[in-house]
Amino acid sequence: MKEIKIFAPATIANISCGFDVLGCCLDTIGDEMIIRKSPEKGIKITKIVGMDLPYEANNNVAGVAALALLDKLASNKELTNYQGGFEIEIYKNIKPGSGIGSSAASAAGAVFAINELLDKPFSKLELVEFARKGEELACGSPIADNVAPAIFGGFTLVRSTAPLEILQLPTLKDLYATIIHPQIEIKTADSRAVLPDKIPLKDGVKQWANVGAFVHALHTEDYELLSNSLKDYIVEPHRSKLIPEFDKIKKTALKEGALGCGISGSGPSIFTFSKGIQIAEIISDKLSLIFKNTHIESHHYVSKINTQGIKIISIQ
Repeated sequence: MKEIKIFAPATIANISCGFDVLGCCLDTIGDEMIIRKSPEKGIKITKIVGMDLPYEANNNVAGVAALALLDKLASNKELTNYQGGFEIEIYKNIKPGSGIGSSAASAAGAVFAINELLDKPFSKLELVEFARKGEELACGSPIADNVAPAIFGGFTLVRSTAPLEILQLPTLKDLYATIIHPQIEIKTADSRAVLPDKIPLKDGVKQWANVGAFVHALHTEDYELLSNSLKDYIVEPHRSKLIPEFDKIKKTALKEGALGCGISGSGPSIFTFSKGIQIAEIISDKLSLIFKNTHIESHHYVSKINTQGIKIISIQ
């Protein structure tokens, strides 16, 4: 293999009750990337389409993640005898600062593709570790709740970051996500700045009870329990103030039959979960009307949960 083209999916992180630990992978939203072998060592980003992003590998999340992988190869010569480098083309469809894993898609996509071209010397868990380096560049913290579902697919839980431990969770077959993305930017660093340093113990107890209930709901295919667990007592009360019309959107989504509604990642995108595509599409239509009455443009997506993660489009 000399070249690979991939689909790098968008993701939802936090999922209401699971701040920095829960995430899931989407199926109809994502970037495309082409990565090819090069006789020149190192990482070179040769094309970026769709967004204005840095070409310097050290300043680009895909480049930083890929360099972390190459550093590991250099420290362990037994993994591969490949002596060259890689060129990366990025075709961005996920807007940076959207809250649906734009940086994670680039970082995860780069290391996944390079690993494929090298005949998979690294495990999925190791790829998440490399991709976290890109996330650290993007938001100042090596979070894994977006890159983990992008690489593993479906729902994931980050049980530990030191050492890194990712749990892959079941996916409900009739579960659909509706994403509403108002075209404003909220930087992850800014959205983290509004969070309190301390929380009341009673709120913590309710929050981790919901995480446990959410995980149990996935394992038992209990949609009602999943709905009841999609409540955020810690983050949403603070971050929702940064998102126009959030309260109205949530109220409307729940009225139309959504299982739950919350902030995707650090925002401004808002997600809802529904049982069945019909309800998901009705919710998308209803919520789009809310932003039509404002001066804010919005994009809307309906997606099944992607259980595969990053997908190979073609190999040469």
